[in-house]
Amino acid sequence: MRLLIDMVAAKNVDEALVMLKFTASPHARIVAKLIQNSGGGCRKLHIIWQAQFKNPKIYSDEAMILKRYKARSRHRVSPIQKRSSHITVVVGNRRANGT
Repeated sequence: MRLLIDMVAAKNVDEALVMLKFTASPHARIVAKLIQNSGGGCRKLHIIWQAQFKNPKIYSDEAMILKRYKARSRHRVSPIQKRSSHITVVVGNRRANGT
């Protein structure tokens, strides 16, 4: 998921959504939905238009790992680690950043 986030960092929202739409990754849909919803909050408040959005900061941090165990033969177990991550998107105005 970090590769996708690095790919769309510092791009316009429209460019980032197009790039993620044509990326063959199951996580691209999640990141695209996150970017679209973060821009939608500003649009509903009529602060700035979608064409003016820019993603100056988008980053991913490691979150809690759920630890589970799977039963195996001869009364043994194998660990299963279900990883998750926190994705933070800061949407700003291009004019405010000077670009």
